[in-house]
Amino acid sequence: MSVTADVAVVGVGPAGLAAAVAAAEAGARVAVVDAGNQPGGQFWRHAPESVREADGHGHHGWSTYLDLRARFDAARGAGRITYLPGLQVWMAERTGLPGSAEFVLRTTAAVASSGAAPATVAADRLVLCPGGYDRQLPVPGWELPGVMAAGGIQAFIKANGVLPGKRFVIAGTGPFLLPVAAGIAEAGGKVLAVLESSSPSAWLPHLGAATGVPEKALEGAEYAAVFAKHRIPYRTRSIVTEVLGPDKAEGVRTAKVDADGRVRPGTEREYADVDVVGFGWGFTPQMELPVALGVETRLDADGSLVGVVDERQQSSVPGLYLAGEVTGVGGATLAVLEGLAAGAAAARPDSHVPVKQPAAIARHRRFARAMHHAHPVPAAWQDWLTPDTTVCRCEEVTAGEITEARDSLGARDIRSLKSFTRAGMGWCQGRVCGFAAGCLGAGPGEMPDAGSLASSAKRPLAAPVGIGELAALDN
Repeated sequence: MSVTADVAVVGVGPAGLAAAVAAAEAGARVAVVDAGNQPGGQFWRHAPESVREADGHGHHGWSTYLDLRARFDAARGAGRITYLPGLQVWMAERTGLPGSAEFVLRTTAAVASSGAAPATVAADRLVLCPGGYDRQLPVPGWELPGVMAAGGIQAFIKANGVLPGKRFVIAGTGPFLLPVAAGIAEAGGKVLAVLESSSPSAWLPHLGAATGVPEKALEGAEYAAVFAKHRIPYRTRSIVTEVLGPDKAEGVRTAKVDADGRVRPGTEREYADVDVVGFGWGFTPQMELPVALGVETRLDADGSLVGVVDERQQSSVPGLYLAGEVTGVGGATLAVLEGLAAGAAAARPDSHVPVKQPAAIARHRRFARAMHHAHPVPAAWQDWLTPDTTVCRCEEVTAGEITEARDSLGARDIRSLKSFTRAGMGWCQGRVCGFAAGCLGAGPGEMPDAGSLASSAKRPLAAPVGIGELAALDN
C-alpha cells in the first residue's frame, strides 16, 4: 500500500497527536504512522477501545487527550488524516528528487501477528515524534524475572487494568517514580518503598524554573496525598544495590548514598517478600530516525542525545520537524505544545506566522533542565557493580567484560563495545543496556559523549523487518 500526503507524522503520543491535529486543521493532508493500535502513545496508553471505553482513570491531562482525540477523529472523518496504526517505520529517507515527495517512509507491522499491511508513505514534510523509553542502570540481580522498567509497570496497569505483581519496590530518580508508585497503590498493590537517589534539596538552586510551571507542584501534591493515604515510604538518597532471589525477584538489598551515589557504609537494609522491582532513571529519546535523516544533534542536560530545532520545531534538515522527547525529555505538556507548533509549521512551511505559546514552551523547557539537574544519574553508580554483574541482558555480557574491552582493547564508544563484546546486539539493540554500556566504556564517573550516542542510534534498519519485505522492494 502507498500513501501520499503533505505532512507525515511518526508517532501518535502527546506530541504526534498534537502535530497531526495542528497540521490537519491548517489544511494539510496528513498521514500518521504509529506502532500502537490506537492513539495515545505510552503516556495516554489505555485498554483496547474494542474492549471497553477509556475512562481516564490513572491518567494526567486526560481532558487534553480527549480534546485532541476528538479533533483527530473529526479530521479522519473529513479525510484530512490517514491513520496507519500497528506499523513502525524501519527506514526513512530523503529522495532529493525534483517534483517528487521529499520524504519516504517504509513501514512494517509492529507485531507480526497483527495483520497490519506494510505501507510506504511519501510526504513533502515530516514530523518525527517517536517518543522515548526508560533509561536503565544495571545492578546485581536485575536480570531476574520480576524486574521491570518503571514505565513498563505503569504501561501494564494502564493497558490491562491489573497489576504485574502484589508487592513492589520502586527505585531510581526523578518525578516519574511518583505516578508509578501512586498508580500501583491505587490499583491495589503494596508499595514497600520508593527509593530516590537524589534529595529534595537538589531543587533549591532551581526554584525559579520550578515556580514557572506551578501545575507541576499541584501534581506533586496529588501524589503526596496518595502516598499518605497508602502509607508509601519515600526514601531519599537511597538506592537498590542488589535484587535478591535464586531464580526470580524475591527481595532487594538497599543502602543510603551520598550526593555522588557512593554507598554509605552501615546503612544497608533488606526488603523481603518482593515480587516486582521497578527501576526508572529517566528516559532516553528514540533517535534512530532523526539520526538516519542527518539532523544536527546535541547533548541535553540529562546526557541524552537530542535533536536541535528552531522556534518552529524545524530541525537542521529542511522540511523535517521534531517534537517531544527527541528534542529533550520534558513531559507530556511540553510534548503537546511542541507538537502543535511543529504540526502548524509543517502545514505552512513558507508562513512566518509565529508558533503558538512560545513562552509556555520556554517555561516547560526550563523546568525540564532543572529537573535533569536535580535528578541526575549518580556519578558513582558504576561502583554498585561487580565484575560479574550482567549489563546486556540479551547477550549476557557482564560489566567485567565491558571494562576489559575498554582497558585492553580501547573500546570506549558504544559501537566499539558492541563489536568487541556483543553488548547491544540483542533484540532491543542496546535500547536497554546502551546507555550503561556507554558509561562503562567512557570510564568511572563518566557518561558517553555525543559521538558515542550517535553511533549507537545510527543503524540502517530502525526496526526489525522481514527478509521477504526487503526482497519485495522495488529498488
